[in-house]
Amino acid sequence: MTSYLFRKTLFLLFLFSSLLQLKAQEKPNFLVILADDLGYGDLGYTGSKDIKTPNIDTLAKNGVEVTNGYVTHPYCGPSRSGLITGRYQARFGMNINLTNSFYDMHSGLPLTEQTFAKRLKGAGYTTGIIGKWHLGAAYHFHPNNRGFDYFYGFLSGGHTYFPKNVTTLTPLKVKGKERPHYSANEGGYWPLMRNDNAAEFNEYLTTALSKDAAKFVSESEKPFMLYLAYNAPHGPLEAPANTIKKYSHIENKRRRTYAAMIDEMDQGIGLVIDALKKSGKFDNTVIFFLSDNGGAASHLSKRVKRVYSDSGPFRDGKGSMREGGSHVPFIVHWPAGIKKAQKFDGLVSALDIAATTVALGGGLTNGKPLEGKNLIPYFNGEKNGTPHKELYWKTEPGKWAIRTPEAKYLLNNKSLGPELYDMENDPYESNDILKKSSKKRKELAALWNDWNKDNQPCIWLQADPYQKQRLKFYEDLHNKLVEKAAKKPKMVIQ
Repeated sequence: MTSYLFRKTLFLLFLFSSLLQLKAQEKPNFLVILADDLGYGDLGYTGSKDIKTPNIDTLAKNGVEVTNGYVTHPYCGPSRSGLITGRYQARFGMNINLTNSFYDMHSGLPLTEQTFAKRLKGAGYTTGIIGKWHLGAAYHFHPNNRGFDYFYGFLSGGHTYFPKNVTTLTPLKVKGKERPHYSANEGGYWPLMRNDNAAEFNEYLTTALSKDAAKFVSESEKPFMLYLAYNAPHGPLEAPANTIKKYSHIENKRRRTYAAMIDEMDQGIGLVIDALKKSGKFDNTVIFFLSDNGGAASHLSKRVKRVYSDSGPFRDGKGSMREGGSHVPFIVHWPAGIKKAQKFDGLVSALDIAATTVALGGGLTNGKPLEGKNLIPYFNGEKNGTPHKELYWKTEPGKWAIRTPEAKYLLNNKSLGPELYDMENDPYESNDILKKSSKKRKELAALWNDWNKDNQPCIWLQADPYQKQRLKFYEDLHNKLVEKAAKKPKMVIQ
């Protein structure tokens, strides 16, 4: 009898241990795929007729197509700050694009802020970032010191796509034009990095990043969180000749190359999806896909040849407070956890990525509070309505916007003044109702002002002004040293 009870106890302990292991294994993986400067209308599922994106389209078809998905800022660096922390970047004043400054110990994502990677790493996840960082280059801002176990990519705001263009020196000329200071994408011609060492790529950059991501998801033994931050289709406009030829039907040469860059990104995403499927991780991997902002040069007159992206039905593009600036393609795909494919019309923010991953992965909730929402209960019908009653935007030097499900109040151009739109009946912002709706204007202004009370002033310069100030600093220092040296008495020896 005693032997029987002993064996039964051992069996129950074994069963309990196995269930705990199974529960641990059931933690979902997370893959956040971020495109760069992608126009809303430049994917098949958002209406493009001339660019082919079968892999992204399949994610949208079989997952959740978020029709009102937004980022927190209409251009690169600040948008990434909001996404990666799950907090409005205005809370810590990061409303500008940082430059790539290795020896500036102050120019980077503030150390008071936690990344979603750090929160998930504390819950046992293997964390990685592949691609573009753009949140500070000094050692303590490096991805490996911000919660990422693995980094392969570049710290700057942009990068050349071909290995032949890489140099250890920043060129003083671009296409024959003298530059008075470094470009905003300083470091864009330097070698890649793998963790804190120099790294190589020997093929088209988007493909190299995709293959590295496929390797990461295949080899991760623990639950993983991978932030795959493509720089495609951000400039410089560069793509393989064969892929450009595929789009010879597009008359605009710049758009032809841009289309090829999106095509290459879609192919790369296909490589990562295949790796997930082959390793048996696809069904339990939560995949987010979105762009960091609207398409570059999409808001200019169609007669201007440099226009190459398409904002679809929305006004303007990158940098604008109108919809084309921050209303982005947004997909969430998770076969094991989302009950059915669907279109979701509630207001969704890039802030929700951190909140969702931390909630599902049991990530750390200490430190500054997350401002997003766990989206899964909304997708599965456990919660009704919109995840956000209001969304907010703020840029330097003074653009702003607030959106509710019903209306949007914004300042995009100081000389034109504020604008107000009925988002239920006029989602494409064609009819400014500011003069007719003073009550709604006051209501939205009060909400924005209340939100802004907790924001911090921006203490950084935009990249180009920063670089000019830095060059001036060295020039002034040099002149002072020359002046000081001229006043020194000549050395005399006996």
